[in-house]
Amino acid sequence: MLSPIQVLCSDITTLSLEPEPFASYTEADIISTVEFNHTGELLATGDKGGRVVIFQREPESKTEPFSQGEYNVYSTFQSHEPEFDYLKSLEIEEKINKIRWLPQQNAAHFLLSTNDKTIKLWKVSERDKRPEGYNLKDEEGRIKDISTVTSLQVPVLKPMDLMVEVSPRRVFANAHTYHVNSISVNSDYETYMSADDLRINLWHLDITDRSFNIVDIKPANMEDLTEVITAAEFHPHHCNLFVYSSSKGTLRLCDMRESALCDKHSKLFEEPEDPSARSFFSEIISSVSDVKFSHSGRYLLTRDYLTAKVWDLNMESKPLETYQVHDYLRSKLCSLYENDCIFDKFECAWNGSDSVIMTGAYNNFFRMFDRNTKRDVTLEASRESSKPRAVLKPRRVCAAGGKRRKDDISVDSLDFTKKILHTAWHPTENIIAIAATNNLYIFQDKLNSEMH
Repeated sequence: MLSPIQVLCSDITTLSLEPEPFASYTEADIISTVEFNHTGELLATGDKGGRVVIFQREPESKTEPFSQGEYNVYSTFQSHEPEFDYLKSLEIEEKINKIRWLPQQNAAHFLLSTNDKTIKLWKVSERDKRPEGYNLKDEEGRIKDISTVTSLQVPVLKPMDLMVEVSPRRVFANAHTYHVNSISVNSDYETYMSADDLRINLWHLDITDRSFNIVDIKPANMEDLTEVITAAEFHPHHCNLFVYSSSKGTLRLCDMRESALCDKHSKLFEEPEDPSARSFFSEIISSVSDVKFSHSGRYLLTRDYLTAKVWDLNMESKPLETYQVHDYLRSKLCSLYENDCIFDKFECAWNGSDSVIMTGAYNNFFRMFDRNTKRDVTLEASRESSKPRAVLKPRRVCAAGGKRRKDDISVDSLDFTKKILHTAWHPTENIIAIAATNNLYIFQDKLNSEMH
């Protein structure tokens, strides 16, 4: 996979949100989550303004039968609005924290979106016909005077321009005291879970007025609080298993068959700390910001501030593999703490065959690691380097005091305001989606596209 990667599509700025290149953007335009559906034909992004933009992959062109289809805007809708909790005098942001697609069962698509408090189930469907010839309504839908109806006709469906309709089907509210950080659809396709800082709830997709609390780590006295839940996910094949990560760097695998409240984990994955490497920042940088099961269900991928780790479900004592994402920042932790960057939450992703992992970094860089060859590459998602169909050049950061080669970037010149927090990988193909502030970049493996 770690061959040159070419730009498959431009970004949201030129597609929907900002028509002018380099146009200014507002806080509301910043992308906060990216997610492919189960086939990879649709790609959804959520932003801080509560909007969801869905992109659809265009079918292969008839004139170029082997060309890869590009992703274009399919639908845009407002998922969440800002709210105010009058009991607690707190504003509830409209920012979309997570989007999860449900597997497609019929012609319509369904997705879950959540802000800090409320989860919503949306139906996305197409309509290309409209009924005409009603007996009791005129063409504009007004009720006719019955006395004027002299004959009966059979209504017919007439073709019309394709229209994409998005409608809310369920609203799951009032179940979280703290901010929701994760949602995950179960492999039974009937239930899903939502996690906040201290609790995980299990929901049925058809029932909105109750959920079951399956994890509760809130201590009786909040002064005794030592860790919070940072992410949670269901196993891709076993509907009874799920994992959640904590701010202490631990992973807990739970089995819902053991008890209704999964406060006692089945397995605890924790790497022993090296006492000689301990510093003031150790606990902060060990906090797990994301956890993902591999497609096979055998491995876990986690991301903390400086590393990405692969864990084997059969080995709890230490990670199977550890990848340094930006170890050159170790000497910069003090300044990163002062500007709050040390608390940034980077996500991670597997490729379709679980052989390559991907995660973001600063300066609009993202990193890819090949688990088989142990090769890695740093690439940049930016307007300057990402002209359509252009091949991305690998980038290299030179650590402070290190020997600098041509085209190397000094660690002191990195822009920490440009960060790749959200990434997604197509479920079967080598196509990746990268969110960089208010821009969405879609890249494709060049070798793969040439073979097609």
